[in-house]
Amino acid sequence: MNYGVLLKKTKNVDTRRATRSKEGDAWIYTCIKRNTYFFVAFSVGKWTQETCGRMIEKLSERTEQPSLLAKIEVFTDGNDDYTYVLPDYYADTCIDYGQLVKIREKGRVVRKEKRTIYGNPDHDDIETTDIENYNGILRERIGRLVRKTKCFSKRRWRLECSLQVFQFYWNFINEFKRRKSPAMLEGLTDHLWTWHDFLYCSLTIRIRTPPYV
Repeated sequence: MNYGVLLKKTKNVDTRRATRSKEGDAWIYTCIKRNTYFFVAFSVGKWTQETCGRMIEKLSERTEQPSLLAKIEVFTDGNDDYTYVLPDYYADTCIDYGQLVKIREKGRVVRKEKRTIYGNPDHDDIETTDIENYNGILRERIGRLVRKTKCFSKRRWRLECSLQVFQFYWNFINEFKRRKSPAMLEGLTDHLWTWHDFLYCSLTIRIRTPPYV
């Protein structure tokens, strides 16, 4: 997860205000695909199962549904939100889920524990280095997420819009490795996009209507 601030710091939020849930600390649940670094999904909100659920829902919509023979692999930190939310979208027979839990003493990491939550993930694969690196990239590239910045978002939807634009840039425009973008590595496009391509892209939306009876 990544961290940001909306409108004001949590300590300055009036708990009696109806808008308190949209002010103060904001957490960003992020999901990338290992190896290609394709930015699959994110959600912004409080550190809750509801915020986590919105991200997992997007993940399930944007990826091929797993099966008993083709399971999905998920690796996270020790946040228990995932433990409760993932079963709402994936059968435990179709997922290999492992957690990397960092044990801290006096604010310092003293050891790491790899835990199997669902299925039978390879313990050598249970690692969160990629997503930790990517969260660092978000902080470097998006001014709203820089620590102690004056550019922090005043509204959640503005932070979400900023992340959506960056998501497209990262997946389709950014040269990730070997002159290829994450989207090219995933086979979703055959070339590096430009901002001109993005701004003038014409989309065709097909709406399926139910047959008349």
